[in-house]
Amino acid sequence: MEKNIHQGRNVKRFREMLGIKQEALALDLGDEWNQKKVSMLEQKDVIEDHLLKKISGVLNIPVDAFKNFVEEHAVNIIANTFNDTQGLINYSPIFNNNPIDKLIQLHEDKIALYERMLKEKDDMMDRLEGLIKNK
Repeated sequence: MEKNIHQGRNVKRFREMLGIKQEALALDLGDEWNQKKVSMLEQKDVIEDHLLKKISGVLNIPVDAFKNFVEEHAVNIIANTFNDTQGLINYSPIFNNNPIDKLIQLHEDKIALYERMLKEKDDMMDRLEGLIKNK
């Protein structure tokens, strides 16, 4: 089964999860960037590796997250983990034959990513507060 990954959409998802506006990302990417250019980037199916690395550094998100995140797989895992008819946990979830260890690692990676995202949000707030105070 071929993965259909939209890297631009993934950049947008992670940017939004961090609470960062397109204008702020453009500012961090450099002088040649603006909101419109970021918007166009987020529409691209595939983004050049050098650009993904730059975005990765700015958002503090691993490049692989932009290249490999598939929302449908995450939704599938969540949907197959719970039994909707009775609201109870389904102890026989279907994980498309993925090893449980891989799922546990994925969960741990998500927690680490979330913690990094929260720290980045706090750092961004500190930077913004500093900019406001300096005006």
